[in-house]
Amino acid sequence: MQRENSHSNRGNIGATFSLGETFITPGAQEALEIAGETAIQFLRRHMSADWGEVSEDDANENELSLREGFRLLSAFRTTNGQKLWIITEADRSATTILLPSEY
Repeated sequence: MQRENSHSNRGNIGATFSLGETFITPGAQEALEIAGETAIQFLRRHMSADWGEVSEDDANENELSLREGFRLLSAFRTTNGQKLWIITEADRSATTILLPSEY
């Protein structure tokens, strides 16, 4: 798994929560490269509480998780239709971008 450039020592201007260190799996990195997209565009959505293509129940769980400090999950698709998950750990120490098959 590759570590993305992390600026966790910066303030969270415009962010709802801290990402901690960010990581990306090889499959997710390849999917983004094939689609001509970058991790940052999806991380920005995730950290601003745009959960993407999650169910209503999962979105509600994320809202509870924001208040109570539990794990957060977003689901997005690249322009090629490849699904990506972004998971931020409960302690906000790390966020990982991965393919569902890599979970």
